[in-house]
Amino acid sequence: MSVTDHRRLGIAAGTVFLSLFLAGCSGLGQNARGTIAYRTEERHEVQVSNPLVRGCHRLTSPGAVELTNRTLVDLMMYRSGDCTGDHTTYIATTLSDVIAPGTGPWRSYTIVH
Repeated sequence: MSVTDHRRLGIAAGTVFLSLFLAGCSGLGQNARGTIAYRTEERHEVQVSNPLVRGCHRLTSPGAVELTNRTLVDLMMYRSGDCTGDHTTYIATTLSDVIAPGTGPWRSYTIVH
């Protein structure tokens, strides 16, 4: 095999791997890539890795008072345990937030995609 053949084979293999990598990172997949880290009122640290994109996700009781979104998607935080209600907080990708003084903790979230 000549150097040119090796180069073509390398380019073809690289293209295949790049395509697979990009498909795995798309928002159309089953999981959001990355982690969500939060702290409860009792100061327990909790980390969730690669959460499902669909559905309502409950946080560990009694909920989160501080959250860091290290995923590639945005989050909508809810004070209820079933992702309902008017009191929501939007936390964009790679950002953090804390609850306002005098308000209750976040108890659930959905992924915005």
